Formats: sequence, structure tokens, C-alpha cells
Amino acid sequence: MLYPELFKSMEAVRWNMDTDIPWDDFDAAKLSDEQAYTIKMNAITEWAALPATEMFLRDNRGDSDFCAFMSIWFFEEQKHSLALIEYLRRFRPELVPSEEELHKVRFDFDPAPALETLMLHFCGEVRLNHWYRRASEWHTEPVIKAIYRIISQDEARHAGAYLRYMKRALVSRGSDWARQARLAFSKIGVLMASAHRTPQALHPTNLHVNKSLYPDDTVQCRLPTPGWLENWLDNQICFDNVWENKVSSRILHNLSLLMDSTFDTVQDLNRYRKSLLREAPALA
Repeated sequence: MLYPELFKSMEAVRWNMDTDIPWDDFDAAKLSDEQAYTIKMNAITEWAALPATEMFLRDNRGDSDFCAFMSIWFFEEQKHSLALIEYLRRFRPELVPSEEELHKVRFDFDPAPALETLMLHFCGEVRLNHWYRRASEWHTEPVIKAIYRIISQDEARHAGAYLRYMKRALVSRGSDWARQARLAFSKIGVLMASAHRTPQALHPTNLHVNKSLYPDDTVQCRLPTPGWLENWLDNQICFDNVWENKVSSRILHNLSLLMDSTFDTVQDLNRYRKSLLREAPALA
């Protein structure tokens, strides 16, 4: 089981919201209305860990080890939301999300293949780590800069944990399962490492997840300002091609190590995916 080791390692670096965030360093002159509003949107987005956890527990009922890890992931993701809300409560109380606004992002996700979802969330954590690092650079107020820096480190650790479960999938249940895992990881990897070619931000909270609710079935479209994410990325934190390439490179690097291959480009990964289909067309 991976859960006991992951629990121990993450417990050792867990931060305390009262003592590890420099609340006393707040400088009101360095927080604009524009910046404060984006904090509210991120606080609500992080709250969506609740329906994501419900999805993971439902779709991984046969994997108690992974479901136990969800207790860590869920706690830490909700803690991110709580830290951002606490910042607003202290310094911009008029922007604290209402319970109704938070509850609106809790809705059912359609069942999905567990391996694809695992890879999707690994990529999502890699991307979020980079988004928050960039957000920390964009903000000018010292306390929120520190909060984004702290939670970005959590997201990196979450990506590492998901990667551990991806590695386990390649060795735990025989060759057929390993081939399915390789195909699932490469398929989602091609998508998520190609964000610079798509108009939308490729993150789990920005993807459609419930056919019966379409098009009102992404987390982002249920926020008070549905189009805030693209504006935040393009015009505020300026998450440009340089940063997108950092995300893609990180995904490709980890998949190279995972698959014992070399993927310098998305095209390399796509060729690998196609080779898997040629070897076992039934997996398609």
C-alpha cells in the first residue's frame, strides 16, 4: 500500500494556517480590487475538490489504498480553499464566497475510466502548481503571495502522489492492465500537454463532466463569473507559451520516466500511443 507512506511524508511537511502564513505582513496598499476578486474565484474553484473526491471514491471502489489517499488529498485541497477564504475574511470580507456560491460547484460527475481520470488529475496538479507559482509572482501583496507559494508546493506533492499510483498501475495487475494503463496515460498526456493548441484552459475544473447537465457541467461555468479563468490566465497572471511549455515539459518528462521511453515532444508521445494501438488494437 502507498497510503501509509504518503500519509507520513505529507504529514511531515504539512503547514499550519495560523502559524505558517505571515498574516501580520498584510499591506492593504498592495492589494487591488482586481487581484482580490481572483482570490475569490480560486477559493470557489478549490472547493470543487468535494465533488471530485466523491467521483474518485465512487469510481475506485475496488482500490481501498487509493481511496484512503483521498483523505489526504481532500483535506489539503479543501484547506487551500479555506486559506483563501480566510484571507478574504480578514482583509476583503465583502468578497467571502457565500455558502450558495460554494455549493453550486458541487454536482455529480459522470463515471469515467479510473486510469484516464488518474492521469488527468496528475496533469491537473502539474498545471495548477505552475498557475499558482505564476499567481504568486503576479500578486503584489505579501500575504497572498506567500499563500499561493505554499499551496503551489502542495499541488506539486499531489502530482507526485498521483504519479506513484500511476507507477503502481504498471506493475500491480498483470500485463493486460499495464498496457491499458500505458494507453490511458499516453492518450490523456497527448491532450494535456497540448494546451497551447487549444483555446480553453486544460484543467479538470474546465472540462465537461456531466452529459445530462451540458453545457452547465464544468466547475468553471458554475462560478459567479464563468469566464474569469481565461482572463486570469491571459491578462492577469500572463500564463504565456513559456509557462505552458514548462507544464508540457514536466508532463512529458514524467511520462518518459514512467514509460521508460523518451518523449521530447507531444508528437513523440502520440507516436508511442499509436504504437500501443497497433500492438493491441482491442484496447482502442
